[in-house]
Amino acid sequence: REDELIQKIHRLVQKRDFLVDDAEVERLREQEEDKEMADFLRIKLKPLDKVTKSSASSRAQKKADPPPSKPTMAKTGLALIKDCCGATQCNIM
Repeated sequence: REDELIQKIHRLVQKRDFLVDDAEVERLREQEEDKEMADFLRIKLKPLDKVTKSSASSRAQKKADPPPSKPTMAKTGLALIKDCCGATQCNIM
């Protein structure tokens, strides 16, 4: 009976080790995907930075102009992804 219990504990420990390893692999994969998405967005938003910088410098030169009715770049990262990839599924991925 004791040997059976030891074998059962051993199998449970092996399952636990497998699950822990699997969770770590998943965490690393998600971390890599986050990095890739950040790089992708940085590349996609780089042209927008140039546009906003040039419009900011032109606004500084034209101080008499009234402020625009809505900001040129006031979206959050989620809204940008939503505009880029759609609300439900990312077409790029």
